[in-house]
Amino acid sequence: MPASQPRSRARDRNNVLNRAEFLSLNQPLKGTQESRSSGRKQSGQAGAAGAQNSNPKERRQSQQLPEEDCMQLNPSFKGIAFNSLLAIDICMSKRLGVCANRASSWGGARSMINLLGITGHGIPWIAGTLICLVKSSTLAGQEVLMNLLLALLLDIMIVAGLQKLAKRKGPYDVNPGLLDYLTMDTYAFPAGHASRAAMLSKFFLNHLVLAIPLRILLVIWALCVGFSRVMIGRHHITDVLSGFVFGYLQFRLVELIWMSSNTCQMLISIW
Repeated sequence: MPASQPRSRARDRNNVLNRAEFLSLNQPLKGTQESRSSGRKQSGQAGAAGAQNSNPKERRQSQQLPEEDCMQLNPSFKGIAFNSLLAIDICMSKRLGVCANRASSWGGARSMINLLGITGHGIPWIAGTLICLVKSSTLAGQEVLMNLLLALLLDIMIVAGLQKLAKRKGPYDVNPGLLDYLTMDTYAFPAGHASRAAMLSKFFLNHLVLAIPLRILLVIWALCVGFSRVMIGRHHITDVLSGFVFGYLQFRLVELIWMSSNTCQMLISIW
């Protein structure tokens, strides 16, 4: 013990901060302590007064707000994944909209892409089916054409109803054409041209005898019609993919409610 005391005294002497000119650095200022203590007292008094003056409803709201803030600041994994996929879909759709307007990179091909989209429109297909139905003289041909007409009408009604429910706008501010207004194809989800092209291609592949090159061309035509709507800025990529899915489901629905030859003849006689 006697030996340790001289050593500690020597260390205190050698410590620079123990000198007289540095002693003020080791001790906190009294003014700051007093100001901090007074500030804490004032804040505590103000908080107590505010708590006394607040109503029970405001206390309940103050207790609920942090939970709502936590829900907004910490969204679920599904919400994050959905918003991320939605952002990717919008970004990719805008990049692929190369014919959205005349100033786009492929603006000169806009008229050709629009012409390709008209080949998948509902009005020309319904008019062509009616003309072929009038000129058809065989029972098998009339049966196929009547069910094709039913499929086209179902496609227009289902797509129009889904678009009215979703009310999703396209990636670009492109006004629908006159034919689009006639078929109520004014919103983006799902893509009516894509659903119609998928339904028609599947219908013809099942009910028409076609060579392999024609079958391949039919599938390519359906894909081109669908993605041409992305190029002109009317639909997103997911709108077109959803349209293909709905088109296949519409084909399956028509197969389930397929009208027989007698039913078709009765409807033709009424008409």
